[in-house]
Amino acid sequence: MSRFFDDLETRSADERAAALTEALPKQIARAQGLPGYRGSLDGVDAATVRSVEDLAALPVLRKSDLSRAQEANYPFGGLTTKPASGFAHIFQSPGPIYEPGGVEHDWWRVGRFLHACGIGKGDIVQNCFGYHLTPAGMIFESGARAVGAAVLPAGTGQTELQARAAHDVGVTAYSGTPDYLKVILDKAEAMGLALKISKAAVGGGALFPSLRQEYMDRGITCLQSYATADLGNIAYETEAMEGMIVDECVVVEIVRPGTGDPVAPGEVGEVVVTTLNADYPLIRFATGDLSAVMAGQSPCGRSNTRIKGWMGRADQTTKIKGMFVRPEQVAQLVAKHDDIIRARVIAGRTSEMDTMTVQIETEAQSPEAYAASVVDVLKMKGKIQLVAPGTLPNDGKVIEDQRSYD
Repeated sequence: MSRFFDDLETRSADERAAALTEALPKQIARAQGLPGYRGSLDGVDAATVRSVEDLAALPVLRKSDLSRAQEANYPFGGLTTKPASGFAHIFQSPGPIYEPGGVEHDWWRVGRFLHACGIGKGDIVQNCFGYHLTPAGMIFESGARAVGAAVLPAGTGQTELQARAAHDVGVTAYSGTPDYLKVILDKAEAMGLALKISKAAVGGGALFPSLRQEYMDRGITCLQSYATADLGNIAYETEAMEGMIVDECVVVEIVRPGTGDPVAPGEVGEVVVTTLNADYPLIRFATGDLSAVMAGQSPCGRSNTRIKGWMGRADQTTKIKGMFVRPEQVAQLVAKHDDIIRARVIAGRTSEMDTMTVQIETEAQSPEAYAASVVDVLKMKGKIQLVAPGTLPNDGKVIEDQRSYD
């Protein structure tokens, strides 16, 4: 197995800048030809957008803009260069927001990350990302195909069957959220099943140092990627485990949240991404995630920019158990019950697993009265804690992340 996925990973800064000088004007011109960008890129001379610095003069595209564009022009808001029927897959994420997907070679570019994990020919990957409506399952399956690995398309849930299949099939690698691998390993141990998993490629949530160490103690190297349904792979860890290396087919900026203005090198800000995907040219797409650029080059030999990884949300949106929880969902929960005054979702961590506590300010006495609504609106179960009127802090927060990322 070669050390690098391809020659792009070890380009000099001059070579990478020259490639961008050629690729960016073409991508901006593609976007200008799409109805979804009408108005936002008017008057921009595509030929002059030739660097990361040039991108800073363009408007930021936010998730809310995407939603509005799609409502006016389903399913993709006029932001794709092909019609919906021209894609291999159409996915739906919460919102709802629709994303296209392709089966062309590594369309989401996750193969680069899996290669960095040491996954390739001879491996069998148990893919525990969801395959239902949302794209994560297909994103990682596409990456596995790109590196020549076989896939057990396990999806989520049915842990006993997952443990049995991992044993029977001889699974050597795992892909999924950081937490769920531990669930499978513990179940297999309880069932007396020896597993061969030695590599893990995770995403969709924070990989806490203590959990990574537990996997290492069990003989499993666990690395994480930073990817989204809209953009595919953005950045990824390598064996150096010193930050995340930006993918070769996206341009990452770190900007001051809410403004789109680049921050000073090393300063924490919002991750804004321009993708070079010709099918879906997202220009300065704001992820809502916080990160910062790291100085220097990775000791693994890959030469692209490094970021520190996920450092929280620019807004209050956060991921719990691999699912986004947004402020508007908390508002929906309050609206469903006349007796709820205010509500607050708290993300916590117990025994290496994410937890969710929903604090509800009310005079009611029965937490069970809200259980169905919590699952319906927040898409997962959580502990419901009733508090007296006037108890919750008056700080504007409806989502509080109490997890430590040290």
